[in-house]
Amino acid sequence: MAITASQVKELREITGVGMMDCKSALIEANGDMDRAVEILREKGLAAAAKKAGRVASQGIVDAYIHGGGRIGVLVEVNCETDFVANTAEFRSFVHDIAMQIAAANPRYVAKEDVPSDVLEKEKEILRQQAINEGKPENILDKIIEGRIDKFYKEVCLLEQPFIRDTDRAVKDLVMEQITKFGENINIRRFTRYEMGEGLEKVASC
Repeated sequence: MAITASQVKELREITGVGMMDCKSALIEANGDMDRAVEILREKGLAAAAKKAGRVASQGIVDAYIHGGGRIGVLVEVNCETDFVANTAEFRSFVHDIAMQIAAANPRYVAKEDVPSDVLEKEKEILRQQAINEGKPENILDKIIEGRIDKFYKEVCLLEQPFIRDTDRAVKDLVMEQITKFGENINIRRFTRYEMGEGLEKVASC
């Protein structure tokens, strides 16, 4: 049977599990919500969502330099114990996150980090675009909602498609790591530098 976006959203709200895993569980359960929750729990994913609320005060800061020094990234990723922080698997995951930041150039970690004034300005622009396209007034809010989701996927690290597997979002990858390590994993902050960024270009005479 066809699985709707609203079903996927409902299951995600119940379990906190990533969208792709929710959709897969619903397909396996033939749309049965209770069975889909059971499937996710059997896979350990729902339990991982609960772990995401625990304090993570350990971790590492990783650096990644790309393009012969043209782009540099520093990222802090937290976990709960030094034991996990020192594993090769965790360090590889953090390095993948640094590469993601270098390649996809997010501005924020999560949707919640987008300042309200930035979000409202974006909505104003999207509303005017829709009006200019001749969209009916009664569906403008729905159109804007869909385009804001696209905006989040462009500027928020956790919402972006993962560069090594674009069928998954970065937040789904984080949830997988929580399941693997049995600890909360949290991308806390990052800084991205690009050579010449912000400098005025000097016109040649």
